[in-house]
Amino acid sequence: MTALAPTLQAFFTERLIAQRRASPRTIASYRDTMRLLLQFAQKRLRTPAAALDFEQLDADLIAAFLEHLEQERENAIGTRNARLAAIRSLYKFASLRHPEHADLIARVLAIPPKRHDRTIITHLAEPEIQALLDAPDPRTWIGRRDRAMVALAIETGLRVSELTGLRCGDAHLSAPAHIACHGKGRKDRITPLTKPTTAVLRTWLAERTGLAADPLFPTSRGAPLTRDAVARRLTKHATTAARQCPTLRGKNVTPHALRHTAAMRLLHAGVDTTVIALWLGHESVETTQVYLQADLAIKQRALARTRPAGIKPGRYKPTDKLLAFLEAL
Repeated sequence: MTALAPTLQAFFTERLIAQRRASPRTIASYRDTMRLLLQFAQKRLRTPAAALDFEQLDADLIAAFLEHLEQERENAIGTRNARLAAIRSLYKFASLRHPEHADLIARVLAIPPKRHDRTIITHLAEPEIQALLDAPDPRTWIGRRDRAMVALAIETGLRVSELTGLRCGDAHLSAPAHIACHGKGRKDRITPLTKPTTAVLRTWLAERTGLAADPLFPTSRGAPLTRDAVARRLTKHATTAARQCPTLRGKNVTPHALRHTAAMRLLHAGVDTTVIALWLGHESVETTQVYLQADLAIKQRALARTRPAGIKPGRYKPTDKLLAFLEAL
């Protein structure tokens, strides 16, 4: 057996599972990366995956694999960079076990991530939020469940995995009302709740009548909702809400868009980005800066402060529709 196979196995069992206690989602992502890499190398080198060694998986092959992801598999640059991050993690682990491959490993680690365009995040305005909350049918059990779930997601900014992982015992509705969740990176955090959301959850829990360890938002059979199920329910309700609020038609309303909405509401309320980072469970405050980039209101206030002397604040408005038409020609 080559040095690669036992090192790869130890990377998953010792580093990711035992030492880092990585989440199942992280392990699955790394697993998929290694499987794609080995399949690519096996086909390119005509060597069984179990017989491959580090000398064959050098920087040139890794670079070719990354190009294969973009050109043939049509992966986005963000996906390409995520695959590279997983490979770099493996090679950093290998550098401690196989110093004889130090030069090869250093060349692989020197492969840089690609820069790519960052899109403006999608978030909902207040009328859109209300339309989305009104979309679930309150006459049905599923509709009442979905309304409670959407209200909680918009207020707390929980990730969809955190939302589906909530148990009945995680909702603490006596003062001070809050939600406790086990989040990304195995970090526990609590998020306070407003009175309206507390009332919605209290009504839902009275109807839910589950044990503390039962899913807070179950399927009709009592199992936890999946990520895909939440996304499908949200798409359905967004389509319904768009009939009353046309601005929703141009928006991709996903579970993560609700998380962005929670952050933007806090930002508009004047909450500091460090507090928003704690609220959302971000590892770094820098991650929260994306909301500043997306907040047009903050930029408009900054523009108003830099207006020339003698100019009234506010945006320009033509005094007459006909004159505005002529000026636009």
